[in-house]
Amino acid sequence: MTEIWIMSTLFRNLFYNKSVFTQMDNNSSITLSLWFDNNAEEALKHYASIFPDSYMSNVNPVVASVNLSGVNFIGINGGPIFQINPSISMMVICESEEEIDTLWHQLLPGGAVLMALGSYPWSHRYGWLQDKYNVNWQLYLGKLSDVHNQKIVPTMMFCGSQQGQCKKALAFYQSVFADYRSDGILKYPNGEMTGQIQHTQFVAHHSLFMAMDSGVPQDFTFNEGVSFVIHCKDQEEIDYYWNKLTEQGKESMCGWCKDPFGVSWQVVPDNIDKLISSPSVNQALMKMKKIIIADLN
Repeated sequence: MTEIWIMSTLFRNLFYNKSVFTQMDNNSSITLSLWFDNNAEEALKHYASIFPDSYMSNVNPVVASVNLSGVNFIGINGGPIFQINPSISMMVICESEEEIDTLWHQLLPGGAVLMALGSYPWSHRYGWLQDKYNVNWQLYLGKLSDVHNQKIVPTMMFCGSQQGQCKKALAFYQSVFADYRSDGILKYPNGEMTGQIQHTQFVAHHSLFMAMDSGVPQDFTFNEGVSFVIHCKDQEEIDYYWNKLTEQGKESMCGWCKDPFGVSWQVVPDNIDKLISSPSVNQALMKMKKIIIADLN
């Protein structure tokens, strides 16, 4: 009950302070939502100072928003209840070793190295780190043209209780998103993970994702630390995504839910800031699981 109350209150305050979503570009694409222990503004300003062509678009006591090299993020000041872990990381595509080295030295202070910066079979220059805010970054030397020019790609790692579920998850996302397209699948050739997915990338809801089964056992899995926000044009679209994601998943409050694999999503209307105009409407929102637009008027 404590988690539900916190998420309800956060969601109410987020939109009462003007929705950040309508102030961001490419609302048809998925927005990445990061859960911070009350330092969201500090973290996102730090990222905006590091990544080229980035800017803050909104800040209030509950949430901050930023566009990082064309990819939209929000940061929630949610306290310590959820902590970001490596199950969802940000793959950054760099086209020069100098760029990778610069980003590595800017992101690493106060953080931890998960895979040392160096040469690997899949990339001449690559490294994985967790920064001081717990956000995970994979820096990869490659070509932006190979990732539809999306500089930062959210990457799901199926591990812990979800180990080996990547293939099933891909089939599920294909059934949910009409624009789903696979850009190829690479499987582990041998060893304990034989047949599981070593790497894949796919398009869903106008955004590029990457995914994999962990190559080694892990003691963590998906949680609310990183979630994906789906912007919906009307109630029909909200109903569609909510019903698809929760049919074998889990409902939470105020538009938050989990899919059958434990990945967290937020299903919200594009114009929710315009829908909310009074305290009574905010109270109605706090009682909702799936958002019902008509009940907010």
